[in-house]
Amino acid sequence: MSICPETYYQSLTAPIDRIKLEMAACLRWADRLGLSEGICNHFSVEVPDKPGTFLLNPQGLHWSEIRASDIITVATDGTLLDGKHEAEPTAFFIHSGIHRNVSNAKVVLHTHMPNATTLACLDDGEVIHCTQNSLRWFNRISYDKDYNGLALDHAEGNRMAALMQGNRVLFLANHGVIVIGPNMAEAFDDLYYLERACEIQVQAMQTGRPLAIIDDKHGEYAYQQIMNDRSQCYSHLEAIIRVLLRESKDLAG
Repeated sequence: MSICPETYYQSLTAPIDRIKLEMAACLRWADRLGLSEGICNHFSVEVPDKPGTFLLNPQGLHWSEIRASDIITVATDGTLLDGKHEAEPTAFFIHSGIHRNVSNAKVVLHTHMPNATTLACLDDGEVIHCTQNSLRWFNRISYDKDYNGLALDHAEGNRMAALMQGNRVLFLANHGVIVIGPNMAEAFDDLYYLERACEIQVQAMQTGRPLAIIDDKHGEYAYQQIMNDRSQCYSHLEAIIRVLLRESKDLAG
């Protein structure tokens, strides 16, 4: 007998099970959109009511094959607490530094997604507010201008965390981006629209014509409009999970 995707998803009453399913779904969807890179990059979520521990996609698995049961639990020092796979070293150094030092970073998403990373590789490359999608972070994006090698110690994770300065997005010079949020729905929605904003900006720049910059008054106004109602973030995630549960019987593992 087939399982109704909506019924199955709603039946996951344990927060940890629901979060793992959300993570697996977002990882698979990100790969479908071309936002993944080999078996690299990481999504993490702080375990509810257990500060100092977080859920993480494991080393060695492609995002397209991740199941909820593959998600591992690690401590901020990288110790594996639960799961059958290991953590990739740069994952826990980057993510633990941000989880520990940024109060609203319950979710940390790190990717090398192509258009955002393109801007991160330009001299003084930044998001230019020429698209409506970019106004989700109007004048509220942080930039790391100094490439500092692979993140293989806590000092590098702590440095990245300090650069965020209360913002939800950090561009890493010559590297990629970090997006944080209070939950997977809001963080993944931001990640998706960040790449869309960067994609349109890169395409507009390629025309060689001047960009039409949105003025401060209307940029701030639109930012407040967007942030006053985040309900679409949750509908977006629910839709992704419905689609994947219809297509993939193994998503939950």
